[in-house]
Amino acid sequence: MIDGPYFVLTVLGVLGCGLVAGVFYGFSTFVLKALAELPAAQGVAAMKSINVVVLRPPFMIVFIGSALLCAVLAVVTFVLLPDEGTVELLLGSALYLFGCFGVTVAANVPRNEALAKLDPGSPEAAAYWPTYVREWMVWNHVRTAAAAVASILYVIGLA
Repeated sequence: MIDGPYFVLTVLGVLGCGLVAGVFYGFSTFVLKALAELPAAQGVAAMKSINVVVLRPPFMIVFIGSALLCAVLAVVTFVLLPDEGTVELLLGSALYLFGCFGVTVAANVPRNEALAKLDPGSPEAAAYWPTYVREWMVWNHVRTAAAAVASILYVIGLA
C-alpha cells in the first residue's frame, strides 16, 4: 500500500489528470462541436479567444502542474519501486506525459498557432476552419483518453 507523501502525490495525480481529462472531454463533446456549427468567422474568432484565455493560470497550473507531478511520480516510482502499483503508476505517468501533454504540444498547439495567424473573416480562415476542427478534435480525443486512463491507472496503483 502506498502511504505518506507518495500517497499524497498519487492522489494529486489522480485529481490533476482527471481535471484535465474533464476539460478536454467538454471540448470534445460540446464546445468545439458548438463552435463548428457557427459561421466560420464566428467559430474562428471564438476559438482564437479560447486559445488565449486557456493560457491563464487557472488552467495552466493544473495542466502543466499535472505534467510535472506525473514526471515526479514516475521518477519516485522508478527509484522506490514499491511492491504494488509500480506498473500502473509508470504507465499512468507515461500516458499523461506523452499522450496528453505531448500530444498537446505536438498536435493541438501547432493548429492553434496556425489559426491565430488568420483573420477570422478572411477566406483563408473559412477554408481552414473545417480542417482545423476535424484535426484538432481527433487529437483532443487522444489527449482526453490519455488523461482519463492515466487517472484510472493512478487509482489502481493506489489500491
